[in-house]
Amino acid sequence: MGTAVCEAVAVDPELELVAAVDQLAAGEQRSGVATSSELRAFADAECDVVVDFSVADAARVSVPWLAMHDIHAVVGTTGFDEGDLALFESAFGAGPAHCLVAPNFAISAVLMMRFAELAAPLFDNAEVIEYHHDAKIDAPSGTAIATAQRMAMARGDLPWRPDPTEHEVLPGARGGEGPGGIRVHGVRMHGMTAHQEVVFGALGQSLTIRQDSYDRSSFMPGVLVACKRIADHPGLTIGLDTYLGL
Repeated sequence: MGTAVCEAVAVDPELELVAAVDQLAAGEQRSGVATSSELRAFADAECDVVVDFSVADAARVSVPWLAMHDIHAVVGTTGFDEGDLALFESAFGAGPAHCLVAPNFAISAVLMMRFAELAAPLFDNAEVIEYHHDAKIDAPSGTAIATAQRMAMARGDLPWRPDPTEHEVLPGARGGEGPGGIRVHGVRMHGMTAHQEVVFGALGQSLTIRQDSYDRSSFMPGVLVACKRIADHPGLTIGLDTYLGL
């Protein structure tokens, strides 16, 4: 993802790639820029915005560091908890730098989550099924969790119809119980990239909302939008929705 972001920024006429940091690839070239192992490279290059696609443990260090150095942070890393988000909100609350944390930068995925949120109060049951490549080590995905959270909040205190399952012949067959009691299923399979279905049911009808990312390039339009618009969104923003006017 980091390489794809560098390539997308480098070819965009409104942006300039000036620094890249990767501890495992220090010295390698990324779209004409030498990769550093030190966060200091961002400050030395006078970056306006830094895009973080790493892992949660690394981002817990890098994101507050960016706030301290008045650099906007566009964060695609997942795995944060409420404490992490509270830390980011505090770090970016008073300074001139802003922060966006988004579970998914594919515009189609942002719309999928919004549509699921709109549908949630209108159906009796709902389940989330996410499909990813077989190199993804966490399950369920950050997008699936975020989708379920938004659906649960949109539904409020309105209960779902109870699950009739009394016995799982194979443990886990009904998936994991996510926010609001929504069942979430994770598939890891060779040949997949990133895909998700939200399935709703009601009397005599069903609705399936599906989003497919076939390549990492699908996330780049959203990343570029974030880089260009983050200066207009103070503090911490969760999700790309407001940047897209949703």
